[in-house]
Amino acid sequence: MAIYQSPHFPVAIPDLPLADFVLARAADRGDRAALVDCATGRAITYAQLPGLVDRAAASLARLGLRKGDVCAIFSPNTPEYAIAVLAIARLGAIVTTASPLNTRNDLVKQFTDSRPRVLFTSPAVGATALEAVCAFRGANATNTLDAIFSFGAMDGARPFDDLVAEPGTPPAVAIDSGDVVALPYSSGTTGLPKGVMLSHRNLVANILQIDGAGHLRDGDDTLICFLPFFHIYGLVVIMLQGLWGGATLIVMPRFEIEAYLDLVERHRATTLHVVPPIVLALAKSPAVAGRDLSSVRKLFSGAAPLGADVIGQCTARVGAFLQQGYGLTETSPATHVTSQDPAMSKPGSIGVPLAHTECRVVDPATRADVGPGQDGELWIRGPQVMLGYLNCPEATRATVDEDGWLHTGDIGHADEDGHFFVVDRLKELIKYKGMQIAPAELESVLLSHPAVADAAVVPRKDEATGEMPHAFVVLRAPATADELVAFVAARVASYKKIRGLDFIDAIPKSPSGKILRRLLRERLDVA
Repeated sequence: MAIYQSPHFPVAIPDLPLADFVLARAADRGDRAALVDCATGRAITYAQLPGLVDRAAASLARLGLRKGDVCAIFSPNTPEYAIAVLAIARLGAIVTTASPLNTRNDLVKQFTDSRPRVLFTSPAVGATALEAVCAFRGANATNTLDAIFSFGAMDGARPFDDLVAEPGTPPAVAIDSGDVVALPYSSGTTGLPKGVMLSHRNLVANILQIDGAGHLRDGDDTLICFLPFFHIYGLVVIMLQGLWGGATLIVMPRFEIEAYLDLVERHRATTLHVVPPIVLALAKSPAVAGRDLSSVRKLFSGAAPLGADVIGQCTARVGAFLQQGYGLTETSPATHVTSQDPAMSKPGSIGVPLAHTECRVVDPATRADVGPGQDGELWIRGPQVMLGYLNCPEATRATVDEDGWLHTGDIGHADEDGHFFVVDRLKELIKYKGMQIAPAELESVLLSHPAVADAAVVPRKDEATGEMPHAFVVLRAPATADELVAFVAARVASYKKIRGLDFIDAIPKSPSGKILRRLLRERLDVA
């Protein structure tokens, strides 16, 4: 068995609950701004932050929230998002986050699986939230959702400000570091979204592992936070890591390049957390020309692979180097990172394993380890690996084996120096602007149309978005491509929409009935 070990020094992982860990040094940072609303300039200082978290936690406890209860957050980024996450964690409760692009049906599925007691939302998505709550309550005889709070005035919900209006001390809760604290949803290696059970130790460990690779400068960074806090990248690498490390987080609810660049200049941002579509925009958009980006010392990209050419174009324009990270929701998320020294990074590499992270490269057919330069499935083991999928024991066993190795579904290799490269995916997920789309979900919607006999959805490469969902459809009755695209768009979140559709005589399948997606992707490459 060939196990690649991390070259990073080990880090001490304390046996602390997440909120205690993240806020341990907050009071000492005094009047430094922790969270800033980008639109109004309203700031929450580090001195204020622990008290606000305690007030919210005490109020939630008075409402009956207890250890192990689930709270859902369905909202764009806002400073109060972070307070809610930490207050939930303070009580030993569990936060499940949902994309603000989710539809009512998406939310109902997540609520039905996770059974939240409390929902936090905001006016921007309030109508969808209330529709989902109504549908969830109507479909469940034993309703669990007791209260709705809004980050802003909204009919049908109590103001979040009510939770922090009065001083309060939360009850002492015996929290084990192995208790679940976060429940983001991921499609895993295949199939529909599943709740990923992440413990206090998972997240504390990963924050320290990332820090051990030199991610931020303690108390000296300013971040523009447009990447969504519901996503594991935004939640851990940006929000929780940033607050633990004393950064100032300029909170932005959505990305728009002119507004983003304005914030970078105005607040003298130092580290830019980005994803490949933003790297491409920084490389090519005329909006970048003439901007003063001299405060930026580095960019950090994750969520999807980046090509060396785009990296070169971007870093030349911004005037700072780019560091890449790799990981999964199931690994809290980070497992690999490239060097802080650009001269030590290799073009196209995801870097080396983080501290305490072991990695194998395994032939997916024989399950034998392969040598340097040979492609195989990446297997990962470390303190950041999830506890499992909620209510999905079979999917858990298929993803994390009895020896603790998480089978990533990503195909790649290590070179002779132990630098890793991801070249393809075993798993069928489509990554559109860093967001995960399960082909099975779109296929299910297509198959519900009366004119569709069979369907398959595969990723189509796209420079601007990374990948886009492309459908192949076998008809049983007359229908147009535009009609079917619109049919799907009306039933899924906007980022999941099918972006191309071809009619085909038959979907290629294996003798066991598995769709041969490789053949369909090849058709796209030839077209």
